[in-house]
Amino acid sequence: MHLLDLGSLSCEEGWLFTAGGSATASNPQRPRKWRDLMVLAGLIDHPEMGLILFETGCAEDIEIKWNPANADVFPRTRYEPEHRLPAAIKAAGYDIKDVKAVIMGHLHLDHAGGLEHFLNTDVPIYVHEEEFKHACWGAGTKAEEGSYLPDYLPLDGSLNWQTFNDSQLDLCTGITLHLCPGHTPGLCIMQVNLPQDGTFIWTTDQFHVRENYEKNHAQGWLLRDHKSWMDSTNFIRRLQRLYSATLIFGHDLEVGTALIQQKPFYQ
Repeated sequence: MHLLDLGSLSCEEGWLFTAGGSATASNPQRPRKWRDLMVLAGLIDHPEMGLILFETGCAEDIEIKWNPANADVFPRTRYEPEHRLPAAIKAAGYDIKDVKAVIMGHLHLDHAGGLEHFLNTDVPIYVHEEEFKHACWGAGTKAEEGSYLPDYLPLDGSLNWQTFNDSQLDLCTGITLHLCPGHTPGLCIMQVNLPQDGTFIWTTDQFHVRENYEKNHAQGWLLRDHKSWMDSTNFIRRLQRLYSATLIFGHDLEVGTALIQQKPFYQ
């Protein structure tokens, strides 16, 4: 299992934490804090399914695909040629054409933009039915045009969508998807049980950064359903204890960097 570094975005902490950076009566001029966020994807060489990709990062040309407001709120701050999805997969020793399946934890534009590489390939794209329906609604009505984009949500068969409606899906040996709504209605975390390095939980944006989990600090303006988010958080805590799992957060730059530097891959 490889962690792929797909560059960085940054944003004001109010997007990540409830009341993050907000003014108070005693501190009306409280300074705003910005946070650098790693864009991550996972690559698993599975003995049964072959090469599996977990999420895809942003589109390559966000200056064209994203509207100016999105790019202003979440500017891309680190993006070199090696951070492009095909290049990151190549650096891990594979080719993007080797990918046999893509798993989407959720379909926000910074996680699903890279689906552009799988148009007209017939590679199955696994995503929870609730997430798919919500994303299509959000993009189609423009009710969530800042979160979902029609570019990577084609309904003409050019992407091989494979939806499921189970709350727990054992996709293949050692890989289980768990429905964890809150950040989005159909977000799924991915549990990976490795024979040597143990269990990893890819939380995608259920937890943007470690403080969301370790300090129980709920998300800020990006949170959709607080009660569901808390229920999902408690479920992940139980799952982590049961398997002594290592958590890979959706965008934590420090945690992602440490795991990448610790080992070239996990097995």
